[in-house]
Amino acid sequence: MRRHLNVYLAFFVILLILLISIIPVRLAIASYITPHPQAIFVLGGGLDREKFAAQLAQYYSELDIWISSGVAFYESQRAFQAAGIPQQRVYRDYSATDTVTNFTTLVDDFQQRGIHHLLLITSDFHMPRARAIATIVIGSQGITFTPLAISSNQPKESTARIVRDIVRSLIWVVSGRTAANLNPNYPSYAFRSI
Repeated sequence: MRRHLNVYLAFFVILLILLISIIPVRLAIASYITPHPQAIFVLGGGLDREKFAAQLAQYYSELDIWISSGVAFYESQRAFQAAGIPQQRVYRDYSATDTVTNFTTLVDDFQQRGIHHLLLITSDFHMPRARAIATIVIGSQGITFTPLAISSNQPKESTARIVRDIVRSLIWVVSGRTAANLNPNYPSYAFRSI
């Protein structure tokens, strides 16, 4: 019995190593094929992120803007209207409950639309965790990203939070589940409105 358990564990570890080793290759291919961003992706967490995205969207007039669990719809709408960005360029999804699900809830949409390179916007304190998750979740799906951090006065997130979400991202790659219940703030509901 113990021998079978060791064989299964070894098989799982080898499979995980193979999956992880494929990610840098997929990121390199995506960067080579699509060296320029195709969309702006904003992680929810404050109006400042959406205002920055609206200003950036003025410069990148050909890019659509994707917002995952951002501020209230009307606040967001006002920010983009003030910047002169047409609402048909802005996709809002409110189904994510945390940073891991910011990525996992939209990765299929990005793939369906042939998006292989994102401008990733979040606050500077949050960027290390966002980059780690993005590398695993969207990188495993052949989508690369260019991070753009917004300055804040908040301290960087703890290494424990980053490690926790790396593990959750790996669980998603293997199982398709995010283990969102590992997040102590996980609500029992979520909704989507694109």
